[in-house]
Amino acid sequence: MIEDLPEDTEEAQPRSQAMIMLTGLYLFLLVMTVMSYGQPVPFFGRILEGRAAQIFIGLDSLVCLHLFLGLLKRQRLTWYLLLSYNGYEVLNTLVNLWLVPRKELERILERTIDPGGMLFSNLCTVGIVLWISWVIRRQREQFTNHSPYLF
Repeated sequence: MIEDLPEDTEEAQPRSQAMIMLTGLYLFLLVMTVMSYGQPVPFFGRILEGRAAQIFIGLDSLVCLHLFLGLLKRQRLTWYLLLSYNGYEVLNTLVNLWLVPRKELERILERTIDPGGMLFSNLCTVGIVLWISWVIRRQREQFTNHSPYLF
């Protein structure tokens, strides 16, 4: 029965361990994004608070939901969206690191921040996101669903 299926179906090409891990990672990202609803959010050098932060987190949660479902469905469009989203995350992190004043972060967090630790943790985050993007790029053949629709 499986011999009759076209080559690009999910049954003909089992899910790789990397795809399973990526799906779990983006589920975790979705949960963490939803849990941050109502918190201040750094966005390209500005700190969004209040209603603006809630709207931003709501939209970001929808994007993360689409990425998670797209990974589950192995949608080809999701491959491009994952790389674009990770690019946005890297750029946003670097711009925030450069433009958001440490005093502003200390005001929001209500504690002092070690500048060296902040630099190190942000650069580690950028490195991890770039590594994840490399893994996603190598998994392109796993995205076999060419439908533009999730459902």
